Amino acid sequence: MATHLLPLNDAIERLRPFRRRHLGVRPIEVRRIIGTDSRGGDFDREFRALRPDVRERRRRVAEAFPAGDFPPITVEKLGDAYFVVDGHHRVAVARQRGITEIDAVVTELTARWRLTADADCSELLHAEQERLFMTESGLEDVLPDAGFRFTHAVGYRQLLETIQVHGYRLMVGEQRSRKRDEIALDWYSQVYLPALQAIAAGDLKAACPEATVADTFLWISEQQRALSVEHGPQELPDIIRLTASANARRRRPFHALLRRS
Repeated sequence: MATHLLPLNDAIERLRPFRRRHLGVRPIEVRRIIGTDSRGGDFDREFRALRPDVRERRRRVAEAFPAGDFPPITVEKLGDAYFVVDGHHRVAVARQRGITEIDAVVTELTARWRLTADADCSELLHAEQERLFMTESGLEDVLPDAGFRFTHAVGYRQLLETIQVHGYRLMVGEQRSRKRDEIALDWYSQVYLPALQAIAAGDLKAACPEATVADTFLWISEQQRALSVEHGPQELPDIIRLTASANARRRRPFHALLRRS
């Protein structure tokens, strides 16, 4: 479980929000306040004071507002999470008293990745890698609403390499250059979507229920490469049938891939 408040500047750097709008004053859920713009060394994730002077300041704030009628705090909203800009001690008192909502002046930031209300540093890393993948692959230009999620953040880099290999083979086969977004669209329509359909038909989810769809695609791609080396080019439905049958007997290969990713 996360123990540190998420730094707002780190979240902005990794998610790169593309829109900002002022929402005015509104009640927000205290439990969804998980970050700070500058006070990460003063409070932990539960807004417990980390230093004696911070505890003293919190005590004075508690005495000043015995009924919990705090002035609005100031926050920035990213997805379902809030980051405190002003009012850390008020949040700390609210958490201490079990208050569920607090008034806040809210500025909303919109990014590709919708940050969850219990996000941690790992989620920020995933958000960054997904954003980089979409940009570097060219999919952001042609399929901006496409979504990919991996168990481990390295999956985004591995998937990008898969698209780059597809592009190389495409250009060699056609003896002409292709733009990045053209390669990405061809890969998505000619490789990824047919693979998802075959995976669904092969009912591979039972082999590793915790795997995402993108995890499964990478795993199948790895199996296809390995079998092609030994037995020549293999059709995707055959790969899925063979690997599904193998995993019915032993599920280790899929789990090993998830650990390595």
